[in-house]
Amino acid sequence: MKLNYVIKFVDDMDRAVKFHRDVLGLPLKFDSPEWSEFSTGDTTLALHSASAKNAAGTVELGFTVPDLHKFYADMKAKGVQFTMPPTKQDFGGELAQFVDSEGGRNSVGKQ
Repeated sequence: MKLNYVIKFVDDMDRAVKFHRDVLGLPLKFDSPEWSEFSTGDTTLALHSASAKNAAGTVELGFTVPDLHKFYADMKAKGVQFTMPPTKQDFGGELAQFVDSEGGRNSVGKQ
């Protein structure tokens, strides 16, 4: 299992991109109105537009695993609560979402 993304939900994408790029000095990989990414080493910082489901300022960790369906089955057997089973996404990949021991949201996809 590898931590691949830290996703921060933001109200104002332009303001958030300028802060992370111009103030913090993070290298911008690309930006768009809904999703922007910064290079931070092995883990990418992604900014995503906030919504009713994802309030501004909240964070989601994004992991990758070699076999998403095996991970899903193994974690379900250990009692991990999934809010979304492995599901095909608009970008073409598959993701599952689960809640950690502290109520934090996490997503997991295939490496």
